[in-house]
Amino acid sequence: MDLRSTFTQPPRQPSTPLCIIPHVSSPLHLYALHVHPADNVAVALRPIPANTLYNNLPITEHIPRGHRFALRPLAPGELVLQYGQPIGTSAGIAAGQWITQDLLRNEVPLTRTLPTQEAPAPDYETTIPTFQGFRRADGRAGTRNYILILPTSMCSSHEAAQISMMAEFMLYSRDKYPNVDGVVATPHNKGCGCQNGSNLDVLMRTLAAYAAHPNVGGVVLMDLGCEKTNLTFLDSYLYGASIDFQKPVARIGIQAVGGTANAIQRGLKAVEDLLPQVNATARTPIPISELILGVKCGASDSFSGISANPALGHAADLLVRHRGTVIATETPEFCGAEHILASRAKDAKVAADIYAMVDWYKDFAARAGATLNENPSAGNVRAGLLNITIKSLGAIAKAGTTRIEGTMDYAQPPAGKGVWLMQGPGYDQESTPGLIASGAQVVVFTTGMGSTIGNAIAPVIKLASNSDVFHKLATDINLNAGTILEGTETIPQVGRRVFDSILQVAGGEQVFAEQHKHREFQIWGETAVSL
Repeated sequence: MDLRSTFTQPPRQPSTPLCIIPHVSSPLHLYALHVHPADNVAVALRPIPANTLYNNLPITEHIPRGHRFALRPLAPGELVLQYGQPIGTSAGIAAGQWITQDLLRNEVPLTRTLPTQEAPAPDYETTIPTFQGFRRADGRAGTRNYILILPTSMCSSHEAAQISMMAEFMLYSRDKYPNVDGVVATPHNKGCGCQNGSNLDVLMRTLAAYAAHPNVGGVVLMDLGCEKTNLTFLDSYLYGASIDFQKPVARIGIQAVGGTANAIQRGLKAVEDLLPQVNATARTPIPISELILGVKCGASDSFSGISANPALGHAADLLVRHRGTVIATETPEFCGAEHILASRAKDAKVAADIYAMVDWYKDFAARAGATLNENPSAGNVRAGLLNITIKSLGAIAKAGTTRIEGTMDYAQPPAGKGVWLMQGPGYDQESTPGLIASGAQVVVFTTGMGSTIGNAIAPVIKLASNSDVFHKLATDINLNAGTILEGTETIPQVGRRVFDSILQVAGGEQVFAEQHKHREFQIWGETAVSL
């Protein structure tokens, strides 16, 4: 028995980007998935016992769910293929044998080419729907209306967190302030004793971007008073040329007001004053062309690249066709698939920039004694993502198939609409805040094993790759792409559900991460390698 899917894979022409999009139509009760006609492996959709006959092929040993087995003998040095792409080199694999890390060498030949002409623009829709959002004084649109308590360093993070928790308990209620989504804080472990240069710049532009973010209606800025990253220094970013900061703001210096207790009292008074001001802004119709979607994956499994990621990619394509913007990141998870991203580049310069951002990260990791193949976690490997190439080929599908307009640094805004790639780590706690600092008002986060992460100022929609984890984490994961594996829905059907959910959440529908007050926030520091 063979559960097959086909991929739309246009020819390798400069104007036609290569994409990997599976279409699964057979039911899940069959043993395995032969993802692409060129593949010499299949993926187990459920545990396969030893001595099982698969399409007249004897399975010689137990195959765990999500893992691969060889469809024919693979000689030492022969390329192992999934998604129609090399995922490694065989160390000598028998037909029907379970492919483990010992049998799959992470040796993947890549041919880096550049397009010779500009790729065509997306096919834009003529009708642009709206969502109910918050129009800001700087012209941008938000999907939430938070009061943010923002510490400039770790030295004021404790007080910021206390003010947020106490204000939501003592001062804020949805009944009294129906247009306010909450009082949140972004405690972090950075600032003060930090070197000048890129690390300091990343920190300050991320903090400034959060303060100015359209999902924030008012801000309380806090410092200790003697740190390098103080309120005056933050103001140089907030009121610089790149940010049009126009919103109610209060400032508190812990040393200046006499310590922790006084700072918390001052903060609560500031929140009390801000609540009616922030509540005065109500939701109004906003074209979805003003949405910026961040796409992320975490706690991934072998099915993430087959169901959830391509479904999210379809939703991303729909948003771009409605003149919206999509930002993808996790540069380590481009490695081994960068040639596919480059084939989707707008032009040769963008393709070269994509290769350059991967090479920069490889060099960055090497300086700390790390390699990008260390990116898959122990859980990824247990779930069948044996190396970075397998993970990357599945991960890039979440950015869709439309052309890539350009690249940018961590926490920098895109220079236009369409699909953009942001430099940054795969580590969820740092890459998700980076997407939001770059302007994303909503994030969709795919997961195969289950992740509960959220964000302080933006909704994070969870999309499961399989029905088991969707039901197991029923109050954490919002949407299920496991129906694709089961054959009850197609990738476009699930993608459309994801797109519709993005609009509903943008208009105010709470996701589980918000209900549970998941407000994770950390900032990428280049001095510590996060893969």
